[in-house]
Amino acid sequence: MENKAHALAAGIFVAVLTALVLVLAAWLTRDTGIRDIYAISTREAVTGLQEQAAVRFRGVDVGKVTSVGFDPTSPGSVLVKLAVDREAPITRDTFAVLSFQGVTGLAFVQLSDEGRPSPRLEPNDAEPPRIPLRPGILAKLEARGDVILEQVEQVTVRINKMLGDENQARVASALDNVSKTAASTSLLVQRLDQTVAQRIDPLLTQAGTTLTNVQRNLDDVGRAAAEVNGTAAEFRRAAVAINAPDGPIQRLSQGSDAFSQAADVFSRSTLPRVNRTLDEANRTVRSLGRAVDELTENPQALLYGDGTARPGPGEPGFSAPGAAR
Repeated sequence: MENKAHALAAGIFVAVLTALVLVLAAWLTRDTGIRDIYAISTREAVTGLQEQAAVRFRGVDVGKVTSVGFDPTSPGSVLVKLAVDREAPITRDTFAVLSFQGVTGLAFVQLSDEGRPSPRLEPNDAEPPRIPLRPGILAKLEARGDVILEQVEQVTVRINKMLGDENQARVASALDNVSKTAASTSLLVQRLDQTVAQRIDPLLTQAGTTLTNVQRNLDDVGRAAAEVNGTAAEFRRAAVAINAPDGPIQRLSQGSDAFSQAADVFSRSTLPRVNRTLDEANRTVRSLGRAVDELTENPQALLYGDGTARPGPGEPGFSAPGAAR
């Protein structure tokens, strides 16, 4: 009797614990936001899309798929209803694309827009506004599958032609030629190495010696330039000393000014006096000359005096000296 009571208590405890876990799970998974109903009507296949599939706006979860069925207003179309958070920016430019989660094959609805300002798409639970569904990657591949398969077939045919026996023989011949060319190139490289070792290396050594000599000459030129710079500096110092105040040039200029002043004084005062003295001396010499001439012609004049003056030229009784009487 006691064992049955323990079993009944354990069963009641398990039942209560299970109920608490279910209540907690329901509370944790409850929807706390306000959601609006939107619809998607499409003739594309919605393979892998199920109820409670996620609805994402640019990767952010914004709602769930509430139902997947046929559109009664458009035969052959699929009608998908979405419950989307009211805070999601659903506008008239919003469109939907089916995306897939990894390799599971389960689909979800990816919402996006053109990225430009647009009026908000107002919800209406009685007649949910519809969001257009654009083809996804798989739909585009399915639509272009025949074209892709045809192109793959053409590529396969071309590859088979390229790998035919004749082309294989040509490829083998080309590879043989490439091998021969590589051997010739290797031989040419060896000859180039020998040429470099025999001719280029001595030239490089000689060039190194020449560069060393050039460096020495440049050093000599540098020293000569330094000496020239020193000499130029001495010349500059000498020029500064010559042009300095009270220097040779200034003293020479002062001596020239003094000489010019002395010459001016000589020309203004001394030279006229010398000229007058010379004129008087000249007159005196002429007078002395005439006296000597008279004494030469009449020496007795020293004893008897001059006497009667002899007539001069143009006067009555004048006769030239030495003329015939």
